[in-house]
Amino acid sequence: MKNTLLRFNDVLYRVCVGIAGMSILIMTLIIPWGIFARYVLGSGSSWPEPTAILLMVVFTFFGAAASYRAGAHMAVSMAVDRMPAQVRKVAAVVVQVLMATVALFMIIKGFKLCGTTWNQYIGELPFLRVGISYLPIPIGGIVTLIFVLERLFLGDQSHRAVMRFDVIEESEGAA
Repeated sequence: MKNTLLRFNDVLYRVCVGIAGMSILIMTLIIPWGIFARYVLGSGSSWPEPTAILLMVVFTFFGAAASYRAGAHMAVSMAVDRMPAQVRKVAAVVVQVLMATVALFMIIKGFKLCGTTWNQYIGELPFLRVGISYLPIPIGGIVTLIFVLERLFLGDQSHRAVMRFDVIEESEGAA
């Protein structure tokens, strides 16, 4: 059961990294086009800036979830590192509970925001609903909550290599 959950979370982690990476890649292609269109062609396109902003939102929430699982998130541990071992364990659980609270807030308020703005459209992208543009917030919250629960119940996975499925199956067969 534990290996199945870890494999699922490994895939989820890779999907988050892929989504965040594709968002950055597409932004690096869109922004120069906007500059080129404005200064070389003499007529600015209306879609590159709002599209880049939407992609930054996607990058932020999926990238944050992935960096949380990878242990690459910002953490100030100077005070906690000086505490006795037992207090550090309690502090680690408190931090995870607080992270779960933040993730739940993102999920609940994010879906509420999506619902409230669902019938509005983005001016520069009239085919796109504002509610859809906010979907990365609750979805990122769900993914973050999954990774928080993983850390609470299965331990910190940031030092474990995210392995390919064929390597996992081979190692399980050898064990």
